[in-house]
Amino acid sequence: MISMALNARFKSGFSNNLNSIEDVKSLYKQMVKMRPLPSVIDFNQLLGRVVKLKQYSAVVYLFNDMCVLNIPVTECSLNIVMNSCCSANRVDFGFSILGEFFKRGVVPNVSTFSTLLKGLFKENRISQAQELFKKIIYEKLCEPDEKMYGIVVDGLCKVGNTKMAVEFVRIMERGRVKPNAVVYSTVIDSLCKDKMVDEAVALLRRMIGKGVSPDVVTCTCLIKGLCNTGKLDDAKSVFNEMVDLGIAPNVYTFNILVDALCKEAEVKDAEGLVDIMIEQGQYPDSFTYNALIEGCCLQGRVNKARKFFDTMAAHGVGPDILSYCILINGYFKKRKTDEAMYLFREISHKGLTPDISIYNTVLQGLFRVGRYVTAGEVFLGMQSANISPDFHTYCVMLRGLCKSGHIDEALELISKIETDGVELHVSMYNIILDGLCKCGRLDHARGLFNSLSIKRLNPNVATYNTMITGFCWEGLLDEAKEFAIKMEENGCSADMITYNVIVQGLLKRGEFDDAITCLEKMFERGFSLHSSTFSMLLDLLQENENSPVLAKIIQKCNPAGK
Repeated sequence: MISMALNARFKSGFSNNLNSIEDVKSLYKQMVKMRPLPSVIDFNQLLGRVVKLKQYSAVVYLFNDMCVLNIPVTECSLNIVMNSCCSANRVDFGFSILGEFFKRGVVPNVSTFSTLLKGLFKENRISQAQELFKKIIYEKLCEPDEKMYGIVVDGLCKVGNTKMAVEFVRIMERGRVKPNAVVYSTVIDSLCKDKMVDEAVALLRRMIGKGVSPDVVTCTCLIKGLCNTGKLDDAKSVFNEMVDLGIAPNVYTFNILVDALCKEAEVKDAEGLVDIMIEQGQYPDSFTYNALIEGCCLQGRVNKARKFFDTMAAHGVGPDILSYCILINGYFKKRKTDEAMYLFREISHKGLTPDISIYNTVLQGLFRVGRYVTAGEVFLGMQSANISPDFHTYCVMLRGLCKSGHIDEALELISKIETDGVELHVSMYNIILDGLCKCGRLDHARGLFNSLSIKRLNPNVATYNTMITGFCWEGLLDEAKEFAIKMEENGCSADMITYNVIVQGLLKRGEFDDAITCLEKMFERGFSLHSSTFSMLLDLLQENENSPVLAKIIQKCNPAGK
């Protein structure tokens, strides 16, 4: 029979050879012309293939056409269509298909309701998902299985409702369907993401106590959570425990620990872990090597970092853009500019394309070592390579030009940024204002500050602090005070820097009584004295040993004297 022949073709993987919606439609047209018609199993297989192609609207279209042609559909057909609706974020259509179940006298099964729950969670319709689940339980619409419970737990965790997920696990523990390793792992991972690692460890202990063996996913989630919260020793303990339980760590597990060890400057231990990794047949990847390279760079051991970099290629793992970025940054921090630039120029010869992160790293490094002309050339070269500067690039350029004393070039750049229609940010202007104030060009700084409103930018704390600092440096204390008042009036609260700068200005001008008043306000707001302010106080006291006012200020500021 034709149906049997077609079914045989499906079983041989014929449907998997349909790689486009055009292929599917062509086959569907052939199928509906056949007499007798292929079986509903054949049509379901075709619909399933369309789902794998993620052509969800096409599934609905084919299903509707099948209904028009009176082609029989089954519970499986309806579940496939419902899954397509929910996958396309149209759970409302999914409920319409539920209506089709009842209309056709087909009883929805646990898979049907699981699909609807998954769709509701996917669209963040939590309350509706909860109501549906309650209805399933109270009205006994179906018998929930492990998969359904897993969907509910996963949905709660993905929307950040970890607390409810934990409670749900407790309910499962008391019920017929017990939580499995997947459910426990999902909640442990969510607890770790919420930085509730102690609760995650407790849940792992409870899981083991209930006779459920953790797997590599469970342990890896917990190790990652512990590392992310600075509990490296606890992470090591979990790692050792998983090995004792006979759970083989995978590359991801090793990489998490290697990265954490390197960030804590324990590169030697990280190397030892990589050796164990290789012994167990898990080979380091680019992430592993990048962690080792960064760990060495953080310790200033760039030669060792370079060895790891060269080892990558020898082990069949080509350095990626991040590898270059880390090592280039390490060279610049050690002021090895030639090595950094050689590596930068090597990138394109290795078949890689430098990205914005590489350029930002190089620009920052060049300004750090005083090579502002070369930085300008790299900046132009980047644009010639059709790589658009981002916010960070502009900040690096503006800061570098200002710090190297080329404030006019910085002003030209900010003007070009405005002309080019780049999205402006007050942080860019804060850099320019700082540069203008530090070179004594307060009039220009005032003008630029006043123009912010025209540019629809609101000054932030850093903006005001920059201006107040500039006025204090120039002895314009009254104007600094006016800015501090204006700052509060505009809803921008003064911070520790604001108070310390003004106190220093008052002390410098000998207005000790006003300094005491300002300090009292500062302490009332919970801010502390900066070490530079305290140092200034001690210097003034040495110059004015008999000043009772300065002695009083010192007593107020020194905790031992309180």
